[in-house]
Formats: sequence, C-alpha cells, structure tokens
Amino acid sequence: MFAFQKENYKWLIIGLIINVVGFMLMIGGGSDDPTKFDADELFSPVRLTVSPILIIAGYIVMIYAIMKKPKK
Repeated sequence: MFAFQKENYKWLIIGLIINVVGFMLMIGGGSDDPTKFDADELFSPVRLTVSPILIIAGYIVMIYAIMKKPKK
C-alpha cells in the first residue's frame, strides 16, 4: 500500500543524521573577536575533508532508503 516501509524510514533518518553531523562539523567554531583570523581552524582537515565525506555519505544513504524495495 505505502511506498515506504518501516525499514525505509529507518535508513532515511540515519542518512539525515549523518548529513546533519556533516554540516555541523563544517560549521565549526567561530571567533569572538572579528579582527582575529585563525587559518588553522578555518582550514582544518575536519572542515575540508571529513565533513564533505559525511555529507555525501548521508545523501547516498538517503538515496538508498528511497530506492530500496520493500520485502514481500
């Protein structure tokens, strides 16, 4: 009857959580002083490598959740 089953929603929520974590890591921390520039924090490996990988992985999991056929 419905296109999505309980397992599809579970995978969709897991993908959404992975995406949110990736975007939160990309945001990172800010500086209280607008005149201070911290290049090490701005160009950290977490922001440039880990968070985009998590975001792409989250989208892949969500596509899997949408495309997964229900068990019969």
